[in-house]
Amino acid sequence: MEIVHFYTKLRGEFGRQCLFSDRPAELLVDVLPDPDLGLQFIQKATRDQALQACRDMSEHQVNSERFESDSSGINHVEGGWPKDINPEEMEQTIRFRKKVEKDESYINSILELGSVMEHCIRQNNAVDIYQEYFEDEEEVEQSQEPPSAKTISVFRDPNELKRTVTCLSWHPDSGRKLAAAYSCLEFQKTSKDMSLDSYIWDIENPNRPELTLKPASPLVCLDYNPKDSHTLVGGSYNGQIAYWDTRRGSQPVELSSVEQSHRDPVYKIIWLQSKTGTEAFSASTDGQVLWWDVRKLNEPTERLVLDPGREGNLDRALGAISLEFEATMPTKFMVGTEQGVVISCNRKAKTPSEKIVCTYDGHHGPVYALQRNPFFPKNFLTVGDWTARIWSEDIKESAIMWTKYQMSYLTDACWSPVRPSVFFTVKMDGVLDVWDILFKQNDPTLSLKVCDEALYSLRVQDNGRLVACGSQQGAATLLEICPGLSTLQKNEKSLLAAMFERETKREKILEARQREIRLKERSRSEQSREEEGGREEGEESPDQLIVRAEKDFYSVVETELRRRREREEQENQEKDVCEEKEMKDEAETSETSQ
Repeated sequence: MEIVHFYTKLRGEFGRQCLFSDRPAELLVDVLPDPDLGLQFIQKATRDQALQACRDMSEHQVNSERFESDSSGINHVEGGWPKDINPEEMEQTIRFRKKVEKDESYINSILELGSVMEHCIRQNNAVDIYQEYFEDEEEVEQSQEPPSAKTISVFRDPNELKRTVTCLSWHPDSGRKLAAAYSCLEFQKTSKDMSLDSYIWDIENPNRPELTLKPASPLVCLDYNPKDSHTLVGGSYNGQIAYWDTRRGSQPVELSSVEQSHRDPVYKIIWLQSKTGTEAFSASTDGQVLWWDVRKLNEPTERLVLDPGREGNLDRALGAISLEFEATMPTKFMVGTEQGVVISCNRKAKTPSEKIVCTYDGHHGPVYALQRNPFFPKNFLTVGDWTARIWSEDIKESAIMWTKYQMSYLTDACWSPVRPSVFFTVKMDGVLDVWDILFKQNDPTLSLKVCDEALYSLRVQDNGRLVACGSQQGAATLLEICPGLSTLQKNEKSLLAAMFERETKREKILEARQREIRLKERSRSEQSREEEGGREEGEESPDQLIVRAEKDFYSVVETELRRRREREEQENQEKDVCEEKEMKDEAETSETSQ
């Protein structure tokens, strides 16, 4: 197909030639010179010079020969046997040995090889290649520096209305990112203008968050997936569970329905150890523990009501505020409640009543923190009211160790991941305490004033050097701990194991003594009941004596009241007689005067 273009023009102008004519020049503008500007003119001599500021470089290419490697292995089996002898058959080998030992060449070979082997054995015995030459010398301990910590950076809530940092979670791989959940937990303090966002911070850039998480309701807790560092799960103020994939932006990938979620704020959510790496479980003050699969958050996979009566009654359930799960104990988990009770549970129990194994009662207020020791999982740490307590699973009545009562309320605590004897606590007065129970138990090893407002959350990095603290006004402070508190010490595990064992034995002895005292009291009460049953009919029991004493008391009171009333009536009659007599006397005096 040909390309055609049409030109449209008047017929009178079509093909008309251009006509040019001469005309005189016209002056349009005349700019006169300014002599004042001429005085400012400086004539500069022109000069050209070429410079080369680059280094001389040359490029070479080398193509080395590829090294080819081959993997090979050797399978060593018992050799030296003829093909017709099976080495695994005891009878065949014994028969063949006896046959060989009778041969003269065998004896000659042993005599010839004996001198050579004797020389090698003596040579090995002469020099011990595994000898430790400096075994007896004592190691010179390095001078221990005093415990210290320094602030590295502060991550502040970028919104005008500041919210509390309710939960922190470190990136599981590099530890260079910190996820923070922001919400306002104070009663009726939330406003419509308050932001719902939570943030993921890069610890190298405290000026602006790396990623903003946009939930439907403010996040109270969140947790990085230890198997997939791109995914997080969070619990909201309205009870919903949200799941994020940071590669897919700020919006949650999955969100649980309101009808199937918790009825109260979700205070704790933890990833479970599973093959898929997509299972988590959450706890709330509505008295429920729910299990979830983040691939399908339509409804929970399992549900447990924290009823201490083991009847599944939600009205009597204890509100959960903290959770603990240890990967080495996949069927066990622990729940800290608002009533100060720690509930130990077994997920794989056959019936719901068997899932609640036992309880530990030791705090006057909510158990805000609950964590097992990473080196000794049988011992766990709790924080509630004004103390931190260390428990043993074997002792139900009391903790084996505890701190003295502090002046400020404790809000969070956690163990050091590298030192088994060190744990951290934060308080309402903005102080971070570092405890080393091998060093001293009465006071913290290090107390640091982090900020002026209350601290509500705490999380330690996996290497034990960095500690993040969240405050009430939305500031997450990052601190670096000195090497003395973040490096495993010599014999620390064995010393702490001996300490835990000693304290557990002490508590067991005290528990047995208390049990013995209770049995004696019970037997004494039963004996007194038997004595009461064997009393004579005419003899009164203590209850009857009390009833008779009450009757006597009330009868005495009634007689006294009756006596007082009679006295008052008699006094009133005497008063009336006196008044009548006075009136008669006045009347007689008036008659005589007349």
